[in-house]
Parts: sequence; C-alpha cells; structure tokens
Amino acid sequence: MTTAALDAPVKPETFHPVSLRRKLTNHVATVLVTMAVLVAVVPLIWVLFSVVTKGIGVVLDSTWWTHSQAGMTAFAAGGGVYHAIVGTLLQGLVCAAISIPVGIFVGIYLVEYGGGTRLGKVTTFMVDILTGVPSIVAALFIYALWVATLGFDRSGLAVSLSLVLLMVPVIVRSTEEMLRIVPMDLREAAYALGVPKWKTILRIVIPTALSGIVTGIMLALARVMGETAPLLVLVGYAQAINFDMFSGFQGSLPGMMYDQVSAGAGANPIPTDRMWGAALTLILLIAVLNVGARLLAKLFAPKKV
Repeated sequence: MTTAALDAPVKPETFHPVSLRRKLTNHVATVLVTMAVLVAVVPLIWVLFSVVTKGIGVVLDSTWWTHSQAGMTAFAAGGGVYHAIVGTLLQGLVCAAISIPVGIFVGIYLVEYGGGTRLGKVTTFMVDILTGVPSIVAALFIYALWVATLGFDRSGLAVSLSLVLLMVPVIVRSTEEMLRIVPMDLREAAYALGVPKWKTILRIVIPTALSGIVTGIMLALARVMGETAPLLVLVGYAQAINFDMFSGFQGSLPGMMYDQVSAGAGANPIPTDRMWGAALTLILLIAVLNVGARLLAKLFAPKKV
C-alpha cells in the first residue's frame, strides 16, 4: 500500500435527512399507541374510582372487618364482610397450594427438558386448551367428577379444585415465558463449572426469573379469586363463617356481591352499599397479596454485585 493511499482523506459518511413519509409514519404510530393506552387506562381508572367512591363508606367502618352477615336480613343495616374474607382466602390458598407447584414444574419441564418431545407437545396443546376454558365449564366438570361421580359434598374444596383448572395454565404460560428470557449464557457457565442441571435450574434459572414468575402467579390468583360461577355451582353462599373446606355452604366476596344483587342492590341502599363494599374489599385484598408477593420476590431475588 502506497503512502499516498494512506494519506488520502477519509470521506465522512453522508447522512440523509429523514424523509417526510417517515416522520408522518412515526407521528401516526405515536398517536395510535397513545390512543390505545388511553382506551385501556381510562376505563380502569373509571372502574377504580367508582368502586372506591361507592364502597369506601362501609369499608371505613371497623365492624365491616370484624363481623359477618349472620342473622342479618337484606334490608337491616349492620354486619360485615369477615365471613366472606375467610371463605375467599381459604379457597384461594388451597387453590394456590395445588396450582403453584404444578404450574411451575410444568413450565420448567417444557422449557428445560421436554420442549421438543412428544409429551412436551401434548402438554403444550393441553395447556392451550385449558387457557380458554370458561369458568362455568370448569365448575361443571368438577361437579360431574367430584359430586356426581365420586359422591363428595358441595364444598369450598370443590370450588378450589375448579379454580385450579383456571389457574394452572396461566402459571404455566407465565413461568414458561420468564424462563425463556433467562440468558443461556448463565446456564452454560454453570454447566462449565460442573453444576448439575437440576441445581442450575434451582439455584440460577429460577431465582433470575423469580420476579416475573411471581407476577404471573399473582395475576392468575387475582383472576380466580373473582370468579363467581364455581361458587354458585359447587358451594353456595352462607352469611355465617364457615372454616370447613369439606362441607357446608361458605361465604366469599364474589358470592356476597351476587347475594346482595339478588337482595335488591340498586333499588335499596343497604344491599347496594354492601355490594360495593365487598367489591372494594376484594380489590384491596388482591392489592395486599400482590404487594406482599412482590416484596417476597425482591427479598429472595439474586443480589446485584
């Protein structure tokens, strides 16, 4: 190479101005995305505002949290939501105790072990089917199997079993997606150090994806805690407290809302206030569970060096 060639000035790259068409396309896309966000956010804010303003009156009363509706008539003021909170928590906890391990293990299997196998494909297909199953179909299936075939009583446990069918596919999908975004380099680095695959998954992969997995679990739990159809088919509503998950009617927050609608909510202020109060209580309960789960996920998440 000659000296003249080395000393030749390098021509800077030519930057062409952005065309009017691209600018217009960018502005149109920005406007459409902003409108889509507003369409999604405005109804959410309006619903929250309506529930808070209409239900805050009864929720601020201390007896609302410490008393049940036992012995209360539809148009008699008083009573509380304690029985419904107990029923909702018991049904949700039993459902979560079954769904969370099953959903996480299935998600781990699909990502780490059986993605291309025949069993993995069948499992993925069945999860896709369960994702679109309506709650009333899940309730009728459990009724046909648990009550009509096996002869067990209608109970809170039967409700939890039907909610499992709705919760598991959501957990599987969220776990699967969170595990897929964990960099493969982390796995390969652990394998290079001689760490077994099961320990790599347990100590590296899951902690890295824990925050997203917890978010998916809480979204699934929030979905099932607000279901009404399994309650109507499998347990019924009781105004008194029932801690027995194996027999008897059991109160719940969605069941209380439905009961107050049947009692004349909208026409009489007393059941109307109870209905809105139960709705606000359910929102607050789900919010507390979400915050608690996020704090636990952050506590056990891998620390940044």
